[in-house]
Amino acid sequence: MRIVLDTDPGVDDALAIMYLAAQEDAEIVAVGSVHGNVPAPLAATNALRVLELVGLSVPVAVGAARPLAQPLQTAEFVHGADGLGGHAGPEPTGTTVSCSAAEQLVRLAREQPGELTLLALGPLTNIALAVLLEPDLPNLLRSVVVMGGAVTVPGNITPYADANFYHDPEAADLVLGAGFPDLTLVGLDATEQARAGAEWLSAVGELTGRKAAFANNLLDHYSAFYSNMFGTVSCTLHDPLAAALMLEPKMATYREMPLAIELNGTHTRGQVVSDQRLIASDAYIATDAGTGRAPVKVAETVDVARFMEQMFAALNA
Repeated sequence: MRIVLDTDPGVDDALAIMYLAAQEDAEIVAVGSVHGNVPAPLAATNALRVLELVGLSVPVAVGAARPLAQPLQTAEFVHGADGLGGHAGPEPTGTTVSCSAAEQLVRLAREQPGELTLLALGPLTNIALAVLLEPDLPNLLRSVVVMGGAVTVPGNITPYADANFYHDPEAADLVLGAGFPDLTLVGLDATEQARAGAEWLSAVGELTGRKAAFANNLLDHYSAFYSNMFGTVSCTLHDPLAAALMLEPKMATYREMPLAIELNGTHTRGQVVSDQRLIASDAYIATDAGTGRAPVKVAETVDVARFMEQMFAALNA
């Protein structure tokens, strides 16, 4: 699978890059950074750092500096001031390319129609801009996997919204309504199941080598945040799970439904809007939630044991 990665590293983004680098059936073709966990320029620098750590030379483009219609918000309180839990280390030797992440995505999709899979791990600002630049983008990509949303479960940044969609609701709504024929949403419904516990973290802590040491520094920081929040030693591997399901979709079950994003609610801005009523549509008053939109595959149940085995193997590679 040939992948264009849109990301905002971020601890779990960095772990997702390490996961992908260890998979023989995955090739990262290009990376675009986006605001989210940290500002977009720092996200690009962190992507370069992690790519160099895992021995990959990949073009990295700096992406959107802010959301489409609201002020910038970032999450250093989760990921640390440097985005990598205080363990970013020295500046990377590589530099970013001159074009923007959206321009890079459009160019690659036009050059290689039907060949590239897009994995979006941050707010969807770059993808929305790419759709505006190239309205036929949904038909130029092989498939799209998005880590974002909370369809049937509570949010994590608000009671209703996950962080990625909350950081740019307009972009998320534009992308969900753009007509991508093969779009999979790996939201909190799935990722909250992928929680690393004390036993798994302890086993990873026994791994040796430069990559394992870096991963353990990230996980120490990340698990400290989650352990303080939940009261038990753990952390949730949101982005690595999205990467894993992109490569092995059969690790999860899915339900297809059209989706939209709430843009105006005082308390619900950024919430995924879907019609969860499962009986015949004429049994209820009609809704316009997602009307006319292409259905999205929403990941639901996950083979967590298999994923955690794969994640461990990737960090031990």
